[in-house]
Amino acid sequence: MRELPAGRDALLLDFSDEDTPWRGALEVAGRLRAAMTGGELPTVIDVVPAETTVLVQAVPGRGLDHLGLRRALRSPRSARATAQTEGSGDDPVVIGVRYDGPDLDAVADLAGLDVDAVIAAHRETIWRVAFMGFAPGFGYLVPDRSGSDPLGALRSVPRRPESRTSVPAGSVAVAAGYSAVYPRSSPGGWHLLGRSDIALWDVDARPPAVLTPGRRVRFEAT
Repeated sequence: MRELPAGRDALLLDFSDEDTPWRGALEVAGRLRAAMTGGELPTVIDVVPAETTVLVQAVPGRGLDHLGLRRALRSPRSARATAQTEGSGDDPVVIGVRYDGPDLDAVADLAGLDVDAVIAAHRETIWRVAFMGFAPGFGYLVPDRSGSDPLGALRSVPRRPESRTSVPAGSVAVAAGYSAVYPRSSPGGWHLLGRSDIALWDVDARPPAVLTPGRRVRFEAT
C-alpha cells in the first residue's frame, strides 16, 4: 500500500502493486469505516474505495491524522469489521435476470462458448461489490474468490468497440471481468446479457442504494 497526498485534507491509498488490488482496497476501506463508526477517526468524513485505491477525506481545514489512520488499521475492532464484510457467510443480494440481452451471441463468440454456457457462468458465479461508481447505485461486481468462480473465459471479454447512447435501466452487463446492473437509463459500453426488474437506487429509501462495497451478489434466471 502506498500513501499519496490528495490535497491538504485527503489521502489516496494505492494498492495497484498488490496481486488483487480491489480486495486490498475493499479490506482497508472496511477497516477505516469501522474506525469512523467507532469514533476513532473524528476528522475523517468519507472513505471511498475504487478499483485500486481508497480516498480518505477529512474535514476541510482540519487535515488528516496520519498516526490515527495507522492505529485504526491495526485495531482489533477494524479487523473484526473487515472479517464481517469479507466473510462468506453474509447473505447475498439475489438479482433475478431475464437472459435475453442483445449481446449474448457476441459475448459467446468472444469467450469461445455457447450462449447457454455464458448464462451458466454468469449465474453460477458468486459476485462481490468491489466499489461503486459511474452512476448512483451502480456497483462494480467482481468474482468473489472465496466462493464459486466459474467465470473462466468471460474474463477476456472486453468492452464493446462502441458505447450505446442509451442503455435501459435494469440492464445486466459484463465487461473486462466485471458485471453490473444499470440502475437507470444511461450511456454504456458494456455487453448486455439481460435485464432485471430490481430497483438499485431509491433516493427516498434508507439507505438509498441496494448495493454497497463488500456485499455479495448472486444472479438468478427468471
